[in-house]
Amino acid sequence: MTVFNVISLFGGLALFLYGMRLMGDALKEGSSGALKQAMEKVTNNPFIGFLLGLVVTAVIQSSTATIVLTSGLVGAGILSLRQSIGIILGANVGTTITGQIIRLLDLDAGGGTWLNLFRPSTLAPLAALIGIVMIMAVNTRHSDTIGRIAMGFGILFTGLLNMTAAVSPLSQSETFAQMFVRLADTPVLGFLTGTGVAFLIQSSSATIGILQALSMTGALTFASVYAIIIGVNIGDCVTTAIVCSIGSKADAKRTGIIHILFNIAGSTLIILAVMLLHRFGYLDGLWNRTMTSGGIANIHTVFRLFAAVVLLPVCGKFEQLSRLIVKDDAQIGENVDRELELLDEKFYTSPALALSSAETAIATMARLSRDAVMNAMSVLQKYDIEKIRVINENEDHIDQLADHVDNYLIKLSPHVQQGHGNDLLNFYIQCFSEFERIGDYAVNLTENASELQDKGAQFSAMALAELEILRKALEEILNFTYQGFTALDIQAARCIEPVEEVVDDLVATLRSNHIRRLRDGQCTVYAGLTFLDILVNIERIGDQCSNLGVYILSQYDNSIMNNHHDYIQQLHQGKDAEFNRHYQQMREKYFGALARIEAQ
Repeated sequence: MTVFNVISLFGGLALFLYGMRLMGDALKEGSSGALKQAMEKVTNNPFIGFLLGLVVTAVIQSSTATIVLTSGLVGAGILSLRQSIGIILGANVGTTITGQIIRLLDLDAGGGTWLNLFRPSTLAPLAALIGIVMIMAVNTRHSDTIGRIAMGFGILFTGLLNMTAAVSPLSQSETFAQMFVRLADTPVLGFLTGTGVAFLIQSSSATIGILQALSMTGALTFASVYAIIIGVNIGDCVTTAIVCSIGSKADAKRTGIIHILFNIAGSTLIILAVMLLHRFGYLDGLWNRTMTSGGIANIHTVFRLFAAVVLLPVCGKFEQLSRLIVKDDAQIGENVDRELELLDEKFYTSPALALSSAETAIATMARLSRDAVMNAMSVLQKYDIEKIRVINENEDHIDQLADHVDNYLIKLSPHVQQGHGNDLLNFYIQCFSEFERIGDYAVNLTENASELQDKGAQFSAMALAELEILRKALEEILNFTYQGFTALDIQAARCIEPVEEVVDDLVATLRSNHIRRLRDGQCTVYAGLTFLDILVNIERIGDQCSNLGVYILSQYDNSIMNNHHDYIQQLHQGKDAEFNRHYQQMREKYFGALARIEAQ
């Protein structure tokens, strides 16, 4: 084996690892939203969790990603630690799917033309061709994701073929053959080799793939590779446990510990089973058999499936052990809530899941800001120090969420590909600051109420009645805004601007009415100035809702975002029949109420 073969070997390994990463990332991006929903619905039945973990890992081609995502969901309180155990066991089996795909190296095309189509030498360029066509020539919502999956598949097999060609001279090497004979005689060395390689390249699937490529030399036997395959299980789970432990709550760290405990227990059981079966002669026909790519894939699958089946009934013991190893977190007060825990950087490996977490946090900001405004409007009618305390506490939560969402989305942006995911990222960046401002204006309204209380000033009966009409209008526009954002409801979003325009009209009318009352001496100067300041805050709340409505609509029509002001101007000029109809309904509703109180 020459230096050029070594270069080709490592070049093939680089392509193999990159292809696996590209394919896995694209699969995660395209499916993680649905996977999150499935994982949230998992029951306390470990078998259901096992099946879910198996399927999820088979889809995204990474047990590490599945377990890290599970750790994040446990940390956020979406899954319990007990629910996560079945998923972890299933992930260990699901990761063997990659090896079963790679076994196509064994395919003999002599049987016919159709079989030749599935050989890696044909499949690799065909997948790459499909991938590049989808990326460069097709322009649909999912074409780029499908293209990257196909391209990753093609690159993976190209690298595998390079490795196979590079190691082919070793089939004639007596030294290479003797090395694996020594591994058969010293299984501990094989175990350490598998553990070390899997830990270094951070992938059990890639390590098994390398072993499958080496099998083409004909030098590998069951006796020389079984210990390596067992060691791979340990090396893979150490990396996962380290990732799960970084900046996590106690239960999230325990998921990584459970993964290690399960693999140690499983590896011990497999070693004992192999030793006993070999001692009693049940493995004589297999022990010195030459391993093919398919044989290695089968051993990997059987080992992991055997461990899962035996250990699944006693999975509760792993939870107990993990609680002994990782102590509970110290209590840190009431300010840390579920939404903040959802903003977990582990979800960056699955951008769709990370975006979903950000959406949940922003939806909470939307609810808190809406409630704060409504409570503030009621405080203007009847002063209530307890409501003001709640509003200020909610404002602290909104500010916390805003800071965390801001940092989270900025750090997430390099992980999000162009397309729908990037559009959502920009949408959330625009929206969270608008909800934060609404919360600020609610606090301004409480400050207005406190100033009136401190000065002993009060509004006239007419001013209070007018504020009640504004309160109802604000409630309607805030409800449309909340519904529009949380459900991406285009119909609710279209209802925002007509109500906002009526709020502006009401503010202008009430401002004129109040100035007249000031002039006629029906209201004190201090109360009058405070009333005008309240109108300014209410008008600005309507403006923020208007902005949010445009952002929501732009998710369905990019031309709206590119011409924000032109779109609003056209609505106000009466060029949209739906807007005109809704605006007229809202105007009659609220100005009719105003006319009735003025007539009393």
